[in-house]
Amino acid sequence: MARLLRKKTASPKSKKKKNSAEASAIPASNAGAAKPAATLVSVGRDAPKRQALSQKKALVKARQEPGKIKSYFDKSIQFLREVKVELKKVTWPTRKQTMSSTLVVIILVMIISIFLGVVDMGLSSLIRVVFQ
Repeated sequence: MARLLRKKTASPKSKKKKNSAEASAIPASNAGAAKPAATLVSVGRDAPKRQALSQKKALVKARQEPGKIKSYFDKSIQFLREVKVELKKVTWPTRKQTMSSTLVVIILVMIISIFLGVVDMGLSSLIRVVFQ
């Protein structure tokens, strides 16, 4: 099942603002040091896409590493919450409706069992006559 609420993706304008803010936030003293992939600013037309992909990959790695059991637990809790929401939408029958439906089912089962019993006895007596 898909999650009920999803975060909205950032618009291209806000991505440009973030890129320029990140570029200005890099101190000059660390200019020669290796920088994490999330703070590098690429030049070109596909720069925001590449940066977004590298951030997504980092997030996926971070999610997969710490505690697979915890993620299974979280998924189970989310599933049970969704089940609870769906069960609230169900229209449950009244006691009277349930009793009448049960009575109809019992009567139909008796009628069909009597019919099959009569057919079985008739076929078995026919086979006895044929074999004698």
